[in-house]
Amino acid sequence: MARLFIDADACPVRQEAERVAERHGLAVFVVSNGGIRPSRSRLVETVIVAEGPDAADLWIAERVGPGDICITQDVPLAARCLAAGAMALRPDGEAFTQANIGNVLATRDLMADIRAANPLAAGGGGQAFTKADRSRFLDGLERLVQAAKRAQGA
Repeated sequence: MARLFIDADACPVRQEAERVAERHGLAVFVVSNGGIRPSRSRLVETVIVAEGPDAADLWIAERVGPGDICITQDVPLAARCLAAGAMALRPDGEAFTQANIGNVLATRDLMADIRAANPLAAGGGGQAFTKADRSRFLDGLERLVQAAKRAQGA
C-alpha cells in the first residue's frame, strides 16, 4: 500500500493531505523538526527529527520507496524520492516528474547563484499561497494516489 510522506516544516497543505489519505486509507508520516501539532488520525504518525539542516529530508529519503508519495517544496528531496521510485508533489499541486526534475534542479541552482551574487538585494519572498493553489494540490494529490493504486494493481 502506498504511503504518504509530508515534509511538514512550513507545509500549508498538511490537513488537506491528511483528509485525502484518510479517504484512501493511506499511512501518513508528518516529518518535521518540531512545532507541529500531532494529528488525531490513527493513520498519521508524527515524526520529530533532530534539529539541523535537512534532517527531515534525510529521514524521508531513507524510507520512501516505490509507490509512495512525498509532499515537499524541497527540490533535492523530490529528486531523491523520484530516484527511489516514489512520486513527489509540491504544495501548489505541481508534480515533480522524471521529465521535469532536471530542469527544476538547474533552475533552483541558478537562482541560488543569482541570490549569492547580489547578497544586498531586497528579497520579496515567495508568492502568497492561494485557494487556487490549494485546489490544484488536492487535484494533484488525488491523481497521484489513483496512479499509485493502479500501479499496485498491475
